[in-house]
Amino acid sequence: MSKSAVVTARIDPDLKRSAEHVFTMLGLNTTQAITLFFKQVELQQGLPFVVRIPNETTRTALDEAQARSNLASFNTVDELFKDLGIE
Repeated sequence: MSKSAVVTARIDPDLKRSAEHVFTMLGLNTTQAITLFFKQVELQQGLPFVVRIPNETTRTALDEAQARSNLASFNTVDELFKDLGIE
């Protein structure tokens, strides 16, 4: 199969750098990662991951996390597990 199609996209430079760092850790270059994504779309006949609009509870939690408000803090993993009811 010849590789002759070109994909051009504008993307945030920081996102591109961050994603390329992950690709490198996986032993992939950007072209290979995009090809892998496209192949998975073809095989799955859709996106290879779930895409959903978050409900209000999730949206509030995401907004709070991004704003770093109402976050619990723990000094140890044991404290975290105790708070979660995992002992």
